Amino acid sequence: MDTSNINGGKIMLSSFRMKCLLCLLLYASGMSSQDKLPQKAARNLISRIPKPALKVKWPADTIPYTQLLPQSFRNVKSNEIVDSTDVLEPVMKQLQEMRLDMEVDTFRILHIGDSHVRGHIYPQSAGLVLTQEFHSLLYYDMGVNGATCLTFTHPARISAIVEAKPSLLILSFGTNESHGKGYKTNVHYNQMHELIELLKDSLPGVPMLLTSPPGSFERRRLSRRRSTYSPNPRTIMAAKTIREYASRNGLAFWDLYAVVGGEQWACKNWAGAKLMRPDHVHYLPEGYTLQGKLLAQAIIKAYNNYVVNRH
Repeated sequence: MDTSNINGGKIMLSSFRMKCLLCLLLYASGMSSQDKLPQKAARNLISRIPKPALKVKWPADTIPYTQLLPQSFRNVKSNEIVDSTDVLEPVMKQLQEMRLDMEVDTFRILHIGDSHVRGHIYPQSAGLVLTQEFHSLLYYDMGVNGATCLTFTHPARISAIVEAKPSLLILSFGTNESHGKGYKTNVHYNQMHELIELLKDSLPGVPMLLTSPPGSFERRRLSRRRSTYSPNPRTIMAAKTIREYASRNGLAFWDLYAVVGGEQWACKNWAGAKLMRPDHVHYLPEGYTLQGKLLAQAIIKAYNNYVVNRH
């Protein structure tokens, strides 16, 4: 065997392998001579890119609520405040600022009215719900047994209202105005006007919310020991008069009477649920508690509408 040929072949193969390896190395070095394009920008570069100015938006901070009226209540209406002129918009703005923990002055609600307010349960129930949602809110009440609007036109009572420094004034009258059979809508209207003009002069710019009476019965004696009760037909007249005055004078209005059933069913609903006292004019604590919660819910619904629709 010629070993020289074999050795020569091995040398040629080794040389060929070396050339291939050298070519691969040169090719690789040429490919890596350019930096690869990054797939994504480096994070530190992104942070240095100026962001466009964003318009600050108020969050849609709505408050959930549940159905409050008993299922036995019939002919109920939507529990909403009528405010066609947005008189409560400054109120809702301040309430939202509270929810956002902004530095705002204490917000005071003063609720004035007749014996329904004087019993405290009705306004305090509303205040309890609202102060849980709006922590800088204070809720006061000032009621007088047997009061009509004229009762609060006395200078001492006007002074007491002014001293309370209300941010919102709620007026709840109508039961006593409509209790007498000689009720006249024009007299009631003028009495409201007298009080509210005094309040506007003493509290310029303070928003007002008028409410309707909840409903009451009138008594008819059958004998010395027997009486019968029927819904007071003048309550609907008083509620309509209050609504009309609020509409004409740019005030907000909450129609409690309509919410709980109106002319045909309000009194029947209250009595059927056993929420009225034996006099069929005043209410048991559970009845007043429900009224207060309904008022608070109406205010919360107005707040939610403001938050959602605010531009």
